[in-house]
Amino acid sequence: MEQKSKGDEDAAQAGVNKASKGGIIYGDYLQLEKVLSSQVLQSEIKGSKIHDEHLFIVTHQAYELWFKQILFELDSVRDIFIRGQVRDERNMLKVNTRIQRIVMIFRLLVDQFGVLETMTALDFFDFREYLSPASGFQSLQFRILENKIGVSDSLRVSYNRRHYRDNFKGQESKMLTSMEQEPSLLRLVEEWLERTPGLEVDGFNFWGRLEINILRGLNEEKEKIEKMPKSEDKEELMGELAKQKDLFTSLFDEKRHDHLLSKGERRLSYKALQGALMIYFYREEPRFQVPFQLLTSLMDIDTLMTKWRYNHVCMVHRMIGNKSGTGGSSGYHYLRSTVSDRYKVFVDLFNLATFLVPRHWIPKLNPSIHTFLYMAECNDSSYCSEDSD
Repeated sequence: MEQKSKGDEDAAQAGVNKASKGGIIYGDYLQLEKVLSSQVLQSEIKGSKIHDEHLFIVTHQAYELWFKQILFELDSVRDIFIRGQVRDERNMLKVNTRIQRIVMIFRLLVDQFGVLETMTALDFFDFREYLSPASGFQSLQFRILENKIGVSDSLRVSYNRRHYRDNFKGQESKMLTSMEQEPSLLRLVEEWLERTPGLEVDGFNFWGRLEINILRGLNEEKEKIEKMPKSEDKEELMGELAKQKDLFTSLFDEKRHDHLLSKGERRLSYKALQGALMIYFYREEPRFQVPFQLLTSLMDIDTLMTKWRYNHVCMVHRMIGNKSGTGGSSGYHYLRSTVSDRYKVFVDLFNLATFLVPRHWIPKLNPSIHTFLYMAECNDSSYCSEDSD
């Protein structure tokens, strides 16, 4: 091992201890006295301290702190949409960065179950009696998070045959009611997608052109298959083509879309779906690259929330089997029912892959829209010179 020279040692000690000069220090800034003294073990209060209760409390407190950060980021993104600041497309980078931060936090939360699972079912059983009637369902922040992202109230699974809000009292119940009236991220993204450039019927008319191209492409495929000699393969191909035709006919049927919307099988408006598909098809165009990344990140959030729910289900099943939850729910069975598309907010974005078509079926951009998609819209003149040159 090399010995450090005198000069290296001097350089390493060349700093100044500013803490000795007064001002706020690390522990005070983070209010660690409050944070680190908030792990109160009920088993210890009852006279029989259980070691793993400390892990249980710390892990759940960490979850709640991260939920708080997610809500902080989510509120800032929603505010940008609400104020109409996304019309200045430079703000989309800020939106994307914060949404991706939420994605990274959710990845961490999914992995965090591994720490909790170092505790065995018997270890948990030792202190479980001290938790009742507390329950993870009572996490106000997680319920607020669901509302702000856009989980549909009508699609929620009842909790002990009661509306989810009935399990909260007083100010918490009022807060949830208030949050339900605020525009969710889903609704704000929907409004943004409806303004996608190129959807205008009197402009590029992406939707009208796409319908014409797809119908033409399907007819060309039909003609190719009809020229084939009679065989089982031919019949199979004709059957698949008929299914494709039905699929795309439904895509361009606004009444059918509205029917699926009323059933909760779709979430976005008809025009917003058009905008999402246009961004999907032309994602390589400069103006659509950041929006496409945003749509991808929104799917990541849905995926990770589903993984979080699934990991939670698996952990609960491992810890308590089929017993009722400490809050009185059916436990594992209730949680398992929430791992479904009912709780996916951006399910329509996942389903866009259903409508993929060969690239030559996608409408070619005319010079006007092609130029437009190369230029970002900026409403803030603070970066612009007043000089004519």
